[in-house]
Amino acid sequence: MSKTKIYFVTDVHGSDRCFRKFVNAGKFYGASVLILGGDITGKMIVPIVDQEDGTSACSYMGSSRVMRSKQEVDDMVKMVKDSGYYPYFAGKKEVEGLMAQPDRVHELFKELMKKDVERWMALAEERLKGTGIKCYVSPGNDDFFEIDEALDSATYVVNPEGKVVDIDGEHEMITLGYTNHTPWNSPREVDESVLSEKIEKMASEIRNMNTAIFNIHVPPIDTQLDQAPKLDSSLKPVTAAGNVVMTSAGSTAVRSSIEKHQPLVGLHGHVHESRGTVKIGKTMCFNPGSEYNSGILRGLLCELDKDKLKSHMFTSG
Repeated sequence: MSKTKIYFVTDVHGSDRCFRKFVNAGKFYGASVLILGGDITGKMIVPIVDQEDGTSACSYMGSSRVMRSKQEVDDMVKMVKDSGYYPYFAGKKEVEGLMAQPDRVHELFKELMKKDVERWMALAEERLKGTGIKCYVSPGNDDFFEIDEALDSATYVVNPEGKVVDIDGEHEMITLGYTNHTPWNSPREVDESVLSEKIEKMASEIRNMNTAIFNIHVPPIDTQLDQAPKLDSSLKPVTAAGNVVMTSAGSTAVRSSIEKHQPLVGLHGHVHESRGTVKIGKTMCFNPGSEYNSGILRGLLCELDKDKLKSHMFTSG
């Protein structure tokens, strides 16, 4: 069988620009398999409010913006989407009402997330159908469960979460978007023991571990892949001698599973700052990092040939 070239990214957090780059990357890099490994949705709604004088206004990146033409509105919508936020058109009264109903804002946020994931799945099919390029997109710890329906109902993109999938007739992949606990109490956080159970269940179904891929969102603990700023009780970075103090944010369960099973490759994300590689026994593990809020897509291109990792290269663009 010929070699398989994989393009892997993670943590795009709703950035339209990054997702468009992702679906175009197969053709650009000559990859036959695209994998987006979790944390795919954005973090905030940006209301675009109709004004009495016919203009539109919004607050974006800490500053007030006024748009006086349709083109200016369109440009703002694109900027908001490319940064990973959700534009929402509303009148002043609706915005005032939403501000008084945080539960309604939360539900609206999830509605906008789901619609955007559906739009992304349609875009991926439009760009990739007929190309022979496979595409796998899964949720991460920051993604609400409401988006799973949009992922599962996609007709071209495959959601591999919690499954063993055969990506090319030779390499099997397990995928897990859940993580250990974080300071942000995100939707898919569990105890290390639960992570271990979930990984072991999938690992037990793998036929050949020598050619297997562990696509697990949280990286193994105490590695170059999991170094994140240490936070105080107010979630602000801790500093010492003028420098930010770093700490390990990875998972003991993930590290133990890799040490035990020794798959061919580990694909990870979650910690945006820790782009890099680490070898655990025979397994080469990667975290391509993330710079989604700047519209920069950080990725990993790797080539597999049976039980060999023939080549790998980090990409940025």
